[in-house]
Amino acid sequence: MEQLVQTIIKGIQEKKGSDIVVADLSAIDGAVCRNFVVCQGNSPTQVEAIADSVGEMARVQLGEKPTHVVGLENAQWVAMDYGDVMVHIFLPDVRVYYDLEHLWEDAPLTRIKDLD
Repeated sequence: MEQLVQTIIKGIQEKKGSDIVVADLSAIDGAVCRNFVVCQGNSPTQVEAIADSVGEMARVQLGEKPTHVVGLENAQWVAMDYGDVMVHIFLPDVRVYYDLEHLWEDAPLTRIKDLD
């Protein structure tokens, strides 16, 4: 699973996704998955490109495909379900509104430094 999270992060960074946060939900009872990976793109086109990059990288490098992908129609918030790992790619204002990374206040958060 750690390898999947790292591959997802690479896929996000490949398309200049920013403000990546990994929430570790593994110790939280009733959590829908073990990790949330949250990031943002600056336009619907970039959000869609990030989702494509994550999907391609996970498939090529690990043979992993998401069981569900929703939100590509308007690309303001794309969610990709990899079972134990959920990926959320937002436009900045939509991300602030939903504030997913603080939904489980007990979850340890890891912030990934943006690539220059």
